[in-house]
Amino acid sequence: MPTIAIVGAGPGLGLSIARRFGREGFAVALLSRNQATLDDLAGQLTRDGITAAGFAADVLDRPSLVDALTRVEAQLGPIDVLEYSPAPAGRQNALNPIVEALDVTVESIQPEIEYYVYGAVTAIQHVLPGMLERGTGTLLVTTGASSALVFPRMGNIGIATAGLRNWVLALNASLADKGVYAAHVPLATFIGRGGPETQPDTIAEIYWELYTKRDQAERLYSTL
Repeated sequence: MPTIAIVGAGPGLGLSIARRFGREGFAVALLSRNQATLDDLAGQLTRDGITAAGFAADVLDRPSLVDALTRVEAQLGPIDVLEYSPAPAGRQNALNPIVEALDVTVESIQPEIEYYVYGAVTAIQHVLPGMLERGTGTLLVTTGASSALVFPRMGNIGIATAGLRNWVLALNASLADKGVYAAHVPLATFIGRGGPETQPDTIAEIYWELYTKRDQAERLYSTL
């Protein structure tokens, strides 16, 4: 049974991606900070007949992320698909504000780089050696639209996510002849806050299409 690990899993898009892959026979590993939430989500998937388990990890605590991914492999086997999409909800506060382009400082950029870039590098570099050894694997990285489009009000976040985007596109090129596929998904939408096109189940289809077709380095999804 193949395994998908979803870093940043929550009750919206993460759960929908889990269900979409689970319906196709994947075991699902859910990773985020709150074990109780993960257990609830895994329970929902299990009731749907999907093999699933939650593994608490914090992308800002890189050893905890490595430990969680190691536990995924021990329990569910090699990770065939890594989907990285830590949600910023709850992070943007007085300590981690969204900063407009004119007001960006080194101090405002650093937390975003640690959250988006360092976390993704940690997760990907943990699973990539095994994928290369097996000659197969998929890396799907999700960011907001400021990674690929100009949103001046998201100056500090855009710097970090644009850097992550660049690396994923470079990985796509570097891995092209090695059996491993990497793709970036920038989302320009308010998930679940609109018509059918904003619903997580609809958006989750993109991830399955990317996994099966492996023909795009990037898939921008916009409802704005």
